[in-house]
Amino acid sequence: MTAEYRQFYRGRRVMITGGLGFIGSNLARQLVEAGADVLLVDSLIPDYGGNLFNIDGIADRLRVNVADVRQQTTMNYLVRDRDVIFNLAGQVSHIDSMRDPYTDLEINCRSQLTILEACRYNNPKTKLVFAGTRQVYGRPESLPVTEVHLVRPTDVNGINKAAGEYYHLLYNNVFGVRACSLRLTNVYGPRQLIKHSRQGFIAWFIRLAIENKPIQIYGDGSQLRDFVYVDDVADAFLRAGASDACNGEVFNVGGDRAISHRELVGILLGITGAGSVEYVDWPPDKKAIDIGSFYADSSKFKGATGWRAAVPLADGLRCTVDFYRRHLNRYIGEEERTEPM
Repeated sequence: MTAEYRQFYRGRRVMITGGLGFIGSNLARQLVEAGADVLLVDSLIPDYGGNLFNIDGIADRLRVNVADVRQQTTMNYLVRDRDVIFNLAGQVSHIDSMRDPYTDLEINCRSQLTILEACRYNNPKTKLVFAGTRQVYGRPESLPVTEVHLVRPTDVNGINKAAGEYYHLLYNNVFGVRACSLRLTNVYGPRQLIKHSRQGFIAWFIRLAIENKPIQIYGDGSQLRDFVYVDDVADAFLRAGASDACNGEVFNVGGDRAISHRELVGILLGITGAGSVEYVDWPPDKKAIDIGSFYADSSKFKGATGWRAAVPLADGLRCTVDFYRRHLNRYIGEEERTEPM
């Protein structure tokens, strides 16, 4: 696929659920540049990552509707004229899903039916791209993980995300509402929530390094992960939304190499010139749902769309650190700021 996939969006009516969040707002920036008619839908639930500053500089080039995707009548109205819907609304904290499984069920499972039913009866010609997660695989039996690996989540979040994904595939296969799912690995970059540590450890590590605080690594730091920069993920969504070859399929979207937590923190501390590292025992609640080493094989998606992870980890971390150093006050309140140690 050539750059035509970006031209596809010129003048297209596009909606992003969770559009004021981390990935949604970065995707919105690329869609605005491509000339799309962009509608962002976000509930702005505290602690979920929605932030109006995430669209700073492009707010006058798109529309925002503050709404909850669980409301059927609202979604019936919002989906009706959209050519492509990027469905990124969700609760992404694994720890929160175990503490409050019913809320996770409502947001990651039931709300997906709300969106799909809205499309089925009000806009069956639309195309949906769902933000899936590597968490659906659970503990990998072999590495790298391909899409044929069993879906066997280790936490409530993974179960509900798997159900939401399968709803999209069902509506594609049975009702003709075109849909696909991108199983994202560890996404990082500017505009990620850093107020707390429950939505991904890499953002929290970046905050601690910037604030010259110690970064705690569980165990010996040998566990492996693949990391993918948010601009590369946004590009993946654009390609999937423009390609009917993706319909009815699931795809891994991950980084280009596996790296240990130990090496990751070493790179980060070298970039920030601040912070330190401590190795600590696993907290029991987190150890119970940890999946060990994980890195994905994204060759299926590369073959279907020509996508690749283009931003090297060090470059992505450098851009992310620079962003938060300039805008830290927009992502943490004064009462949440910690003094360097």
